[in-house]
Amino acid sequence: MSDKVGTTLLTPQNDYFRDSALALSLLTRLPIKLDESAYARSASAAWAYPMVGLVTGLLACIAAQITLWLSLPLWAAAIAAIGTGIIITGAMHEDGLADCADGFWGGWDPAMRLKIMQDSQIGTYGVLALLMVQGMRFGAVMDVLRWDSWAIALIAIHVASRAVMPMVMTTLPHARDTGLSRSVGKVSAQTAWTAAVIGIAALFFAYGIWGLVLSAIAALAAFLFAKVAQTKIGGQTGDVCGASQQITEVTLLLAILAR
Repeated sequence: MSDKVGTTLLTPQNDYFRDSALALSLLTRLPIKLDESAYARSASAAWAYPMVGLVTGLLACIAAQITLWLSLPLWAAAIAAIGTGIIITGAMHEDGLADCADGFWGGWDPAMRLKIMQDSQIGTYGVLALLMVQGMRFGAVMDVLRWDSWAIALIAIHVASRAVMPMVMTTLPHARDTGLSRSVGKVSAQTAWTAAVIGIAALFFAYGIWGLVLSAIAALAAFLFAKVAQTKIGGQTGDVCGASQQITEVTLLLAILAR
């Protein structure tokens, strides 16, 4: 973590702000630099992953709103929203989706699949997964932008899609001895449930009772993907966590449009 790019040294005393800053440091490319000792709390701070979604969702919506103020079409605003999120996170979750697609379906056994997932080059499965998921994401966001309360809707999904990541981390064992997920450590059930409650609260705030149904849909999407990961590589990695966020986000976007 010592090579983390940043210009601001944060030493918050309050656990809430410290953990939120730590989560932002881990899951985004924002210029946040923490003291090395702060990363010892990486597993405990996983509850704050949904708070990262609050930041990415807000910035994505600001980008979309500026685009709309310029009288550009909805498709441009959708690209601005999605592109802003990708820039802020350094395409971390999209990379995880592509790596999982390449590894899960490009290898014949767990060891080979994990090796493929570590390869920096993208394969056919990864390209197709990105095209399909990002295509659905783009179309869904563009439709949501027609709503009067589109910003609340999109921010809530940014939050909720990151709330499933700690649950995946606590449910599945580490599939390898190295990597980002291993460096974070084992996430406790209490930490994972705290993140889940934040995600549920965000969906409930945005959609009312329907938000509880959406929470169940998000949990089901993450659970099914976790089962695939367990079958393919025997556990979870940072790529698996990132892919779970992407799959959950797109699932929620489609669910709110299908209501």
